[in-house]
Amino acid sequence: MSSAVPERPRAIVHLDLDAFYAAVEMLDHPELEGKPVVVGGRGRGVVAAASYPAREFGIHSAMPMYQALQLCPEAVVLPPRFSRYRDYSRRVIKILRQTSPLVEQISIDEAYLDLTDLVTAWEEAADIARDLQERVREEVRLSASLGVATNKLVAKVASDHHKPGGLTVVRPGEEAAFLAPLPVRVLWGVGPVTADKLQQMGIHTVGQLAQLSADDLRDHFGRRGAEMAQQARGMDERVVVTDHERKSVSQERTFPHDLRDARSLKNQLRRLSKGVAQHLHTAELAAGTVAIKLRYSDFETLTRQMSLPVPTDDERVIYRAALVLLKRTWQRGRPVRLLGVAGQNLSPPVGQLPLF
Repeated sequence: MSSAVPERPRAIVHLDLDAFYAAVEMLDHPELEGKPVVVGGRGRGVVAAASYPAREFGIHSAMPMYQALQLCPEAVVLPPRFSRYRDYSRRVIKILRQTSPLVEQISIDEAYLDLTDLVTAWEEAADIARDLQERVREEVRLSASLGVATNKLVAKVASDHHKPGGLTVVRPGEEAAFLAPLPVRVLWGVGPVTADKLQQMGIHTVGQLAQLSADDLRDHFGRRGAEMAQQARGMDERVVVTDHERKSVSQERTFPHDLRDARSLKNQLRRLSKGVAQHLHTAELAAGTVAIKLRYSDFETLTRQMSLPVPTDDERVIYRAALVLLKRTWQRGRPVRLLGVAGQNLSPPVGQLPLF
């Protein structure tokens, strides 16, 4: 009588480039090494990235720039150069794809690799991850932190465990123990509201969360509760997705001073529409839906969208649709802090068939 062969544990790697935008800037400007460097918009902009010396002052991404400069007046503020960052990102992803065909890029500075079929013993995945880290350091001159685990959840948490330049390995069977002492916020989908609710229940760590049953969590959080119960035990069945479909192309701008007149808003809308159209054209995509985002000076934020008769990458069509949405949304004379335009529901341009 034959017995079932146990399924081999997956070997998943998560790579996260350390302080990516700031690191690229320091490569181009070596004199900034060791200084508090902040990438983002001045005035009323936000921090897109902060070097580790800047983080020692409490500066972090998404922080308002004025607040960052209050914490560190001597910080070197640089405007973002996204085309430059994309060049470096492509070089890193190329190295990853030379290692495994199963690569899922989830942002400009993060990616997963599935090494399961490339190793005969699970521990070999850590050696491959170490080699990848060294190649990125030597060939691209960037620091990366990596996590190795049996699933995407634990690998991502592990990559953030020893930054910068860390390599954290969580072996099969150690997932729950690794997560147990960490705050519940490390789990996907546990934002401030959920974390506050858990705190009111006396739950602060993942280990404490794991002691609750799936039924208990479902009673408090609905369907999301069952997912939380699995995650707290270090379980995650999601696969590495190699063909990520782009869902939208967008551009937005926070203005140095609030805009109150229609002419200024229309001019900004035209520029944003042009930028979206250029991105669509470069990506060989067309948008079936146009959306705008409008934020007033009191931070009230509104979004509106409309479907197009035919998907397009024409800036004039995008602008006309965005203008209609602006007229429907903006209260004339009310000061606007931020404006954005997005192309959504993407597909190949009309008349162009997908390759596969």
